[in-house]
Amino acid sequence: MIKITIDINILMDFLFKREGHENATKILKYCTNNKIKGFICAHEITTLSYFLAKAIKEKNKIVKVISGIMKRFNIIEVNENILNKALYSELNDFEDAVIEMSSKEKMIEYIITRNIKDFRKSQVKTVTPEEFLIIIIIQYL
Repeated sequence: MIKITIDINILMDFLFKREGHENATKILKYCTNNKIKGFICAHEITTLSYFLAKAIKEKNKIVKVISGIMKRFNIIEVNENILNKALYSELNDFEDAVIEMSSKEKMIEYIITRNIKDFRKSQVKTVTPEEFLIIIIIQYL
């Protein structure tokens, strides 16, 4: 089974119905239908809750969304080892480097993001949602 890490921008596309949310929805459905094993880094959950709090302002709704995400996806713990490796990553953005090193640690094949340029030097193959959907179609043919 293919293992992917989902960048926060994909989650936000889906939750806030931003441009491109249709592809994000397809990918998340593959994960929830157990066709793909989806991972999310723990620090992305806290960041997502911040954005949800700004948009929704109702704690019970935020709890429901976050709880639903945590039930449907594997959460990668961020520990001191991953943080240390991320410090020395070739990626310029530390948060992206944490995603990269977390994914590498879990032997994940793809990071799905819309910010490809930020992951240009990633040690884990990084693709857009559109590119990933093509990969899935090819593998399932």
